[in-house]
Amino acid sequence: MQNLKKILSELGISKVRLSKYLGVSRQMLYNYLAEEQLENWPKEKVMKILCLLGIKDISELDELKVDGEYIIQVENRLNDGVKEDNDKEVIPGLKGLSKKEQELLSNIIQLLKEKLTDDKTKEVYNSYRYLYYFLQSMGTTKELNYMLGYIAKSMGFIDHEEYVFNKDKQFIFESIMFSAMTLYNSNSASKSKIAETHKRFVQEIEHKKEEVLSRTQELNTAKIQALKELGYTEINNENAKEVLDKIAEIESRKV
Repeated sequence: MQNLKKILSELGISKVRLSKYLGVSRQMLYNYLAEEQLENWPKEKVMKILCLLGIKDISELDELKVDGEYIIQVENRLNDGVKEDNDKEVIPGLKGLSKKEQELLSNIIQLLKEKLTDDKTKEVYNSYRYLYYFLQSMGTTKELNYMLGYIAKSMGFIDHEEYVFNKDKQFIFESIMFSAMTLYNSNSASKSKIAETHKRFVQEIEHKKEEVLSRTQELNTAKIQALKELGYTEINNENAKEVLDKIAEIESRKV
């Protein structure tokens, strides 16, 4: 791996262009380069890097001589590879999405695929399962957007002065998050000290579940009443609008 890093450095290839050539995110490229051996990369990516360098086997890395002519050859292959990748539709069939949106979605899918492929403990699977729930919940509260902004800034992916949401609220949220993470990392927040806080957290979750259950029962009662008043036994495609209108009317009687 050290030989590969040395060759890439001598060639002057930027991480941005190399990640585009390989079809991965920059973070994933950093993960690849942190590996001890090139053999630990996905086979497809190993083949692409060997093709870029103009060799057929990893063992040939030791024999490469980087001179002006070789740099031009690699540069041409890199340009062709990046151009080919940029010219094709990133994800076919997604009408209505811009090229940038498709590229973003493609990078996300590629990253998820690579992480899941290398997952040996199912820890990644469970993390992405939680991520899926996170994405489903993003429309319910703006604070989830602020949380993503905090993580992106703390990991150094974006500038700390970038505020793409509500600047004041995002500023306050980031400050509180920093205080919370500082407390967490200080090891001074023992389980016994914050047990009462966690208890209130659990109580709030249970309260929300009770509200959802109560609302579900309420709507089910209104549905049964609506069907009865309209003389139907079930909701189908033909009467759905009429039944829903009747449910809304029954709900309004309680106001």
